[in-house]
Amino acid sequence: MMTETLYSDKLVAITGDTITFKHYYYPSGKMKVVSFDNISHIVVMKPTIWSGKWRLHGTGNLKTWYPKDFGRPKRDRIFHATLKNQWVDIGFTVEDGERVETIFRQKNLIKEHGR
Repeated sequence: MMTETLYSDKLVAITGDTITFKHYYYPSGKMKVVSFDNISHIVVMKPTIWSGKWRLHGTGNLKTWYPKDFGRPKRDRIFHATLKNQWVDIGFTVEDGERVETIFRQKNLIKEHGR
């Protein structure tokens, strides 16, 4: 069953029950689909060197994986998704951060940073 697309850009596609990271795997660039049921929570962070602003693809600490986004240093926010069934978290950006944050808040996925 297909669900309606709530948001889509060059980096992600969000439906009612999944988020697809369009350029997840390195070096193939294949996508990864994650069910919202598999997301513990998402933290919205200001882009800094510590939150992954300059991490264009891959990982720097073996704990958080960043799908490819060569525009990441210019983005207004970085999302950090903690997954329920795997050790590696996903740090990602989108083209319209405000719109995507609103979608995640409506789905009660946002956890305030530091809590």
